[in-house]
Amino acid sequence: MRRTEARDRLLELIEIRRPGEPLPSERSLSEALGVSRPTLRAALDDLARDGLIVREHGRGTFMSSRKIHQALEPTPDGNFQVPPADGTPWQSRLISFELEPAGARLGQRMEISPGDQLVSVVRLRLVDGAPMCIERIKLPAVFVPDITGRDFEIGSLYGLLRSRYQVAAKNAVQTTEPTVTDAQEAALLGVPLHSPALLFERTTRNADNAVIEYTRSIYRGDRYRITTRLTFPDA
Repeated sequence: MRRTEARDRLLELIEIRRPGEPLPSERSLSEALGVSRPTLRAALDDLARDGLIVREHGRGTFMSSRKIHQALEPTPDGNFQVPPADGTPWQSRLISFELEPAGARLGQRMEISPGDQLVSVVRLRLVDGAPMCIERIKLPAVFVPDITGRDFEIGSLYGLLRSRYQVAAKNAVQTTEPTVTDAQEAALLGVPLHSPALLFERTTRNADNAVIEYTRSIYRGDRYRITTRLTFPDA
């Protein structure tokens, strides 16, 4: 059996397995598929490069964890994050919450005075109990009097801004670029130092064009997939 045939047979095998589930040993797979061990290893290497399986030295071969999806357009409820396809909700764990002056750099970015107060929050976003993202959120304190750290652990932030403070997001500019995790990020996300990650930066404005939020987020590169929907004009 050739390498491509072995790969196709392995694809049929993994399609019926769950994320994180271990695959049979190389010996068992070799016997079941009727393929030599070197050919099998080459086919497994192909699947690992495609991100379909994970090979761990001394432990074996496992199905990759399922990818978490994010759309680049807001949802009808004003959120910019989309739960996984099976409906598992995002959860939030507060890391820090404080009030601080904007300073020169953030003041310029958020178009406020350096001495104006910001609500500064760091929270960990989780799916199925696993950390997916670190969000560093900045909100002008004038828009959110009496907001608490607990408010960032429950429900939708945009929903809270609308319902409690009558602050509605009108539009946002979000950029994405590749990066790697530093020591603190790696520890929070449970990944090795300098692991591949995605950096999102978002600046959100209200109907008066005032900046109501600036968020810098680090997402795990091994568990995250971006979905973009494109609309083409009629020919």
